[in-house]
Amino acid sequence: MSDPRAHDFIWISDRSALESDNVLPDWVNSSWRTALPLVVRRDQRADGAIPVGIRGLTRIQRAAAWVKPAAVVRVVTPESLVSDVNALLQSPFVSQQPVQALITLSSLQLPFPWGVTGSCAFALASDIPVMHADSDLDLLVRCDFPATPAQFLDFYDQLQRLPCRADVQINTPQGGFALSEWLRGGDVMLKTATGPFRVRDPWQSLTG
Repeated sequence: MSDPRAHDFIWISDRSALESDNVLPDWVNSSWRTALPLVVRRDQRADGAIPVGIRGLTRIQRAAAWVKPAAVVRVVTPESLVSDVNALLQSPFVSQQPVQALITLSSLQLPFPWGVTGSCAFALASDIPVMHADSDLDLLVRCDFPATPAQFLDFYDQLQRLPCRADVQINTPQGGFALSEWLRGGDVMLKTATGPFRVRDPWQSLTG
């Protein structure tokens, strides 16, 4: 099993594996169960624990925690959630606009590996109906090597034709940044495991 990355979903063997820097909210103890996925977030701890976010059934139910790698029993990536268009067509959420948008994108030849995150991804991974009529579509694009804005212009143009608003985060080995901000030019806000940084080149090492 490969090491989970930010935005991956993981499942753990036992809820006792959840560790938190603060007391977890009551809703976690009353309604969260190990059949539900945790989402990997950006953070780091010296002992190598995986930073995760716990999601409830409402928008305000969010909590941060940590799990040891040994407790992970399953990993689902954003890319795998869009790899099978037949699975999307058979999803109980197929009538939702974000899923319709994913089906459209699956038929296109995109230049980089991509996947879905956010509420749409959680719904597809858990079968829990957390999407709403006004839900945006959150996408992730893996881009491990330096690219130019010109390489994304056609993709960005295709996003404007989708039936719902789409937000795209480009993930580099250093962190993630918003595609729309990068295409405007200038510095971008790069989200990393040690916090956000304003950078000109999101592929340049921050430790060099």
